[in-house]
Amino acid sequence: MAADLGGSQISALLESVPGIRNVLRSPVADALVNMVRAGAGQRPFLFAEADELMQYAVRRGLINASEGEQVLQDVRGAEAAARKRAREEARAKKPVARKVAAKKAAAKRTHKKKPAGRRR
Repeated sequence: MAADLGGSQISALLESVPGIRNVLRSPVADALVNMVRAGAGQRPFLFAEADELMQYAVRRGLINASEGEQVLQDVRGAEAAARKRAREEARAKKPVARKVAAKKAAAKRTHKKKPAGRRR
């Protein structure tokens, strides 16, 4: 039977084997770190990470299941609304961009070079 690893043995293992920290890291820890970064605007928000945190909170008895589901529904709604706003903003910018391009093209047509005259 394998002996249980103590805290110092685990620390030594994590330091000696590159990449093992990522394998042994909890999905909840990853979700927590990523959600904090998303809150700071350093990375995009991912619903799967919010779901992981809500499941963890329900498992640990920090919140009840109905509250966790309500939070996730609110997040889904907010995420859908944000996507809709982004699409509307993109559509609103397109006609402006077309008008600007049309004005630039018209300006180029009116500023044609004059034919070269005779040189003396």
